[in-house]
Amino acid sequence: MVPISADGGEKLWRAMAAASPYVLCIVFLLVLLEQLSYLRKKGPLPGPTLIFPFLGSAISMILNPTGFWERQAAMAKSSGIGFSANFLVGRFILFIRSTELSHKIFSNVRPDAFHLIGHPFGKKLFGEHNLIYMFDQEHKDLRRRLAPNFTPRALSTYCLIQQEVIFRHFQIWAELALSSPEKPIPLRLLCRDLNLETSQTVFAGRYLTPAAREQFNRDYNLFNVGLMAIPFDLPCFAFRRAKFAVSRLIKTLSGCVSQSKERMQAGDEPSSLIDFWMQETLKEVAEAAEAGAPSPAQTGDLEIGGHLFDFLFAAQDASTSSLLWAVALLDSHPEVLARVRAEVAAVWSPEAGEPISSDHLREMKYTEAVAREVVRFRPPATMVPHIAGEEFQLTEWYTVPKGAIVFPSAYESSFQGFPEPERFDPDRFGEDRQEDRVYKRNFLAFGAGPHQCVGQRYAINHLVIFMAIFVTVFDFRRHRTDGCDAIAYVPTIVPKDDCSVYLSKRCARFLS
Repeated sequence: MVPISADGGEKLWRAMAAASPYVLCIVFLLVLLEQLSYLRKKGPLPGPTLIFPFLGSAISMILNPTGFWERQAAMAKSSGIGFSANFLVGRFILFIRSTELSHKIFSNVRPDAFHLIGHPFGKKLFGEHNLIYMFDQEHKDLRRRLAPNFTPRALSTYCLIQQEVIFRHFQIWAELALSSPEKPIPLRLLCRDLNLETSQTVFAGRYLTPAAREQFNRDYNLFNVGLMAIPFDLPCFAFRRAKFAVSRLIKTLSGCVSQSKERMQAGDEPSSLIDFWMQETLKEVAEAAEAGAPSPAQTGDLEIGGHLFDFLFAAQDASTSSLLWAVALLDSHPEVLARVRAEVAAVWSPEAGEPISSDHLREMKYTEAVAREVVRFRPPATMVPHIAGEEFQLTEWYTVPKGAIVFPSAYESSFQGFPEPERFDPDRFGEDRQEDRVYKRNFLAFGAGPHQCVGQRYAINHLVIFMAIFVTVFDFRRHRTDGCDAIAYVPTIVPKDDCSVYLSKRCARFLS
């Protein structure tokens, strides 16, 4: 390292001092241009008039996401326009409250109009070739290949796995309750662990070793932290750590894909989602080879590993949210809890020594109605961000600018259209009222259009199985505090108190 002389240091200092006015002038011009660009895109929409340079409202969103999105919704509602504007880390955003305008985004009538991104900075996290970023024929072909993963036969296989994991975790919950009966148990992390093992076992099956599962869980936690962090892709920042974690997760899952292909090639029976997927994929690859054609797109191990990560991401956090709200809402509506218990007891009992079957699930009609109402009342993914690939005429008087991030709100739609939408009422999804059909356009918890969730039947089954077993084997009481039912983002929504409950055995023979 060459030392700088005193004379050289003085010259450098003078040069920097001379340049500083120009640097400040450039920064001022950039800030001014950013402000003017925002105001031009915003037009007459409700939203902040002045924005913080470069970051916009990112800090307030991260510190208090619930308050941030509530303000966006309030502006959209009070103005009567149905949507509002803001600015996040160099990005102009639109929050869509109106159900009809949300459908315009979801339907994506022009393939290049809107691209689902899953997260405002999702492409940096998930990669460019993720399932959620596909559209047109490539996306249709992949969804066709996913269909065998959710047939009645496949769902029946998953049903057995789901309850095996649930029973195992409930034993742990019972031991926690027994060790400290006077202390409430926060269920959020327990449900997260339950769902993580469930989704890993259902989707990746036997191919994840115990060591791989431990590393997988650590990386998944890094990913979740990165989702809620400021998106600075720099060393030592959570966002950068999340990116590397996703790469490791996909590499691990691609190894599972390779092993599954070997088993399915040998003619073994499918025992997990990846097996059902690879069974059909191998047939398609073989047919292409016989015809002298190259292997179809999206059949490589690494590509499928990436798509499998998408499934885990969707199932893990969304299901955790739904399980927690199910417990909270059953506790606050004892008449609903009583009806669920009576229906489940008439259909199935753990003391009979047999698992819940697909036939049992079909008979639990009211319990399924409760599951659907939980998802309507508290949709786990409250918003489904899209990016405008080109200018789009959203209304007669407003055009969405290219590059804007648009947030159609499934949460806001859930409280429009339905009779008494603020009331938790599972009967709305019963055979008499069938509001899931009558008000189908407002039920956006699973999305709509070409990217509607392919695993919604699996998700509903999982929630029904969880509730059926939970209310059968446990007596529970919520530890109620001020604001315990307020919404917190983690990144899906959960009760602010992490759904703390007092648990005790109800089925002593099972939880012995």
